[in-house]
Amino acid sequence: MSRQSYNRVLLKLSGESLAGDQGYGIDPGTISAIAAEIKEVVDAGVQLALVIGGGNIFRGLAASSKGMDRASADYMGMLATVINSLALQDALEKIGVSTRVQSAIAMQEVAEPYIRRKAIRHLEKGRVVIFGAGTGNPYFTTDTAASLRAMEIGAQVILKGTKVDGVYSADPKKDPSATRYDAVTYLAVLQQGLQVMDATATSLCMDNHLPIIVFDLTTPGNIKKVISGQTIGTIVQGD
Repeated sequence: MSRQSYNRVLLKLSGESLAGDQGYGIDPGTISAIAAEIKEVVDAGVQLALVIGGGNIFRGLAASSKGMDRASADYMGMLATVINSLALQDALEKIGVSTRVQSAIAMQEVAEPYIRRKAIRHLEKGRVVIFGAGTGNPYFTTDTAASLRAMEIGAQVILKGTKVDGVYSADPKKDPSATRYDAVTYLAVLQQGLQVMDATATSLCMDNHLPIIVFDLTTPGNIKKVISGQTIGTIVQGD
């Protein structure tokens, strides 16, 4: 069974996905491989925007649980996402992909400010737009930023690239009997606490009928397969 193909998508990457096997920081080989896949998709005429987490550098939630002020910790996490955005921009530009980084926190020396109409114009011109610094507000995750930006730019779907091949009924590493879903509803994700996106991001997508596809980013070629409508990973949508 195939799904529909998409021509404007938002790809959400975790910060950890840039770390490769080293577990922290930015692995040049991993980021180059992701950039090469993105180039393939953009060359096929797909309009692509990106939101990257910052967990490979700094996790605001983890720091606040150890006593740091939550707002300060979240701002530090936002700055980590900008570092990742600039790294991916560099990797993309090196292979000839025109890219813009837009930051929700003003830092005009390194990135454009986030302006919705400008972002859409970049996409129409075939540029990859990387949204940095989350929503620009503490207490919101990069998952929520991805949902928000996807809706603002009129994306047809959020693609969430992870290290697992979809959404499971339980953690497959801990529970061998966990089953993988091909499709699941927003409500089931919220009620069962499934590991897709946080509740705010999921609710936002549910209210605006924006599907989320969770797929395995570590398998080469998967980004293109998902966008072209092949049944990979798990799609989260309404009834």
